[in-house]
Amino acid sequence: MAAAEKALTGKPEGWAAGVIYAVANLDRQACGVPGLLNSEFATFFGVRIDTARRRAAQIKRQVTI
Repeated sequence: MAAAEKALTGKPEGWAAGVIYAVANLDRQACGVPGLLNSEFATFFGVRIDTARRRAAQIKRQVTI
């Protein structure tokens, strides 16, 4: 991510939520973070769940995990 050509825009909280969401949904259809409601996850990071999903999608496109 640090070596990406374009600088990452957005708040760090959104990117952190995206990383967790992406890792939690490796090798399966994205359906949230196990053990947490989407609303709890979003509240914890202080972002909207669609932000976390969007960041997770961006991370998956840029990084092969």
